Amino acid sequence: MTTFTIVGGVYRERCVEPLWDAIYGSAGRALAATTQIAPGARLVSYVDSATATGAQALADDCGATFEGHPTPASVCFDYLHPLAAPRINPQPGTVTNEPITVSGDVVLRYGMLEGDAVVHAKKAIYDPQSSFGTQPFGANGSTAERLAIVLNKAEAKSMTGIEDPEIAAKSLLGDGVEVVVLKMGPLGALVMTADRVQRVPLYKSASVFKIGSGDVFSSTFAALWGVQGLDPFEAADIASRATAYYCENRSLPPPDPEALRQQSFEPLTPGKGTVYLAGPFFDIGQRWLVEEANDYLLEMGANVFSPVHEVGPGPADIVAPEDIKGLERSDVVFAILNGMDPGTIFEVGYAVKKGIPVVGLAQNVRLEDLKMMEGTGCEIHSDFASAIYRAIWALPA
Repeated sequence: MTTFTIVGGVYRERCVEPLWDAIYGSAGRALAATTQIAPGARLVSYVDSATATGAQALADDCGATFEGHPTPASVCFDYLHPLAAPRINPQPGTVTNEPITVSGDVVLRYGMLEGDAVVHAKKAIYDPQSSFGTQPFGANGSTAERLAIVLNKAEAKSMTGIEDPEIAAKSLLGDGVEVVVLKMGPLGALVMTADRVQRVPLYKSASVFKIGSGDVFSSTFAALWGVQGLDPFEAADIASRATAYYCENRSLPPPDPEALRQQSFEPLTPGKGTVYLAGPFFDIGQRWLVEEANDYLLEMGANVFSPVHEVGPGPADIVAPEDIKGLERSDVVFAILNGMDPGTIFEVGYAVKKGIPVVGLAQNVRLEDLKMMEGTGCEIHSDFASAIYRAIWALPA
């Protein structure tokens, strides 16, 4: 029987909105994600006394074995929302431990904050989990007869020094690296072998919970390619479907591969255009939320027309016509409905009349107050990350 070992961080994760408090980390989540397709796995990680109990309980629930290596302090990630940079405690670099040595048939190795893992495997899958000073798999003495690397664009650049992410990823092939999977955000992933390159789409989900979504992708790929023996292109496609399921449901494990194949996930075709950012900005809390939305919409590749940034405050006869011009040039409206600001409600109604898609963020808002918007096809979400993603996905292809 092929053994599957997962070595990486087991951390506490907390999020304010939506509410989340769990002991997972990359390795713990990978175990939970793959329990159906690679049963009887082994979880290996650094843990202190506070984390050990939760890690052991997770392993027990998954029918797995747990091998804990002592560390003076466990790591905790605190998020305001899933798109925000987390506050990490203790700070990275302040806790270090001797490397863990792991051997096995198939080993999934994640980068860790508090130490390193030296892996010797027949088949290894490496997800470096670090965009700064990213080290090649073998830099610490790790070896594998067959090796797949799963990494994002920043990690590819850091590991190779090459600006173009596709060229950087291709340069990793050879010298024992059989497969490279380059995660490209809304563009999905590029799966590369010596003789083939294929894009795997990102699949849409009704809501988006981003914390740990990359862990679900890499671990599902690892179990399917490494343990089940699927070709890397099929393994990556099923992994993308599993990730969409996790983002929408916040539960693990996802359905089995055949069920995932049968589910009607819609492949994402990245769009382009302008998002009109409608929302009040009359106190520091309102302004902070507008700035946060503006930053993430821009980061995801949209053009943004934000009245407070493009027009600013002023008399009605100047502000209103300029805002309407911006609205008419936009492809999607992202509406912050908290507080039900009259100006924002007006902009939503104008957009509906013009046939412009509206995605709204509504927190602590009465359902009755949303009736007209929901009844005219506006898409309403109660969490920030989902609303941002769905607005981006509403842009025309």
